[in-house]
Amino acid sequence: MLASLRAPMEPNLHFGISERQSFFRRFLQWMDLLDPVNLFISIGSIEKSRQLLFTTEDASKHYLDDKRLTFSSAPLKSSVHPDSSKLIPTLFRPAAFLPVTAPMVVLLMMPATGMKSIVLTQACLYGYTTPFNIINGNASYSHGPVERTVLGAGVFVSSTFLGLIPHLFQMKYPLSNFWLKRALPIAFLVQVSGMNVFASRSFETLRGIEVMDKEGHVVGYSRKAGRKAIRETTFSRAVLFGTSALIPEVFIHFFKRTQFSPQSSFSLMTLRMGCTLFMMGLMVPVSFSMFPQIGQIQYSQLEKTIQSSTEEKELFYNRGV
Repeated sequence: MLASLRAPMEPNLHFGISERQSFFRRFLQWMDLLDPVNLFISIGSIEKSRQLLFTTEDASKHYLDDKRLTFSSAPLKSSVHPDSSKLIPTLFRPAAFLPVTAPMVVLLMMPATGMKSIVLTQACLYGYTTPFNIINGNASYSHGPVERTVLGAGVFVSSTFLGLIPHLFQMKYPLSNFWLKRALPIAFLVQVSGMNVFASRSFETLRGIEVMDKEGHVVGYSRKAGRKAIRETTFSRAVLFGTSALIPEVFIHFFKRTQFSPQSSFSLMTLRMGCTLFMMGLMVPVSFSMFPQIGQIQYSQLEKTIQSSTEEKELFYNRGV
């Protein structure tokens, strides 16, 4: 139904090129977009928003000053993919990322109760983040559903296995040093989370993604822009999971040495859960805001074929989430 409304340029892309927002503005915007209410926006509301933005003259120029346009763009940014103009499945919209992944990270940081619980938690985490990365990545390159499914399955299996390594290692070789014992799983979480993004979106570097001028006209397909998009997203995702896991561990370690430390293990476990959930709630919008969703790249950094086909000094691409 949305496809029939497809215009020469998707409003998400148009606004992304025009806005040039600071980190702070992007952070505030993501705080709104990550509201779980956005998971329940109706198709009718999305279509009305697209019609309003398509029929409003110079909508992108007045976007920041017109509250009506700001309100109308929210359903699109939270529910519609900027490359394909298709609805993002509800479970994999950005607003679902925190409610789904936060409990998994909490469980990963809790003392292991057995191998089955570790495997299940790792499988659930990467069983969600893998399709999330694929669905919310750049979709402008040529691809088919079968090859994306095969890629996703391979990334899921390898990520789950790599995530188990520190736990298997500690089961065979117990570590006495507290910092090494707690830091090893966090280090692997950071590395595997970054690798998960890089691997699940690897087609973007192999086939290239669309680069556009300021008017939204596609100039060509660039592998270098694809590498830049993946590199930025990989870094932001590693910062998200690394910070969310490390800060609560450091806080709990030093808090236990104070006179305010609770005596029962249940209270400490509850405190650890609260700290982790708080950090995830803070770091998700921070990581999503680290780089603009519509990235910029100098034409001198692109392939010679693209440089020869445009006089624009600065081009744009969809980085994804």
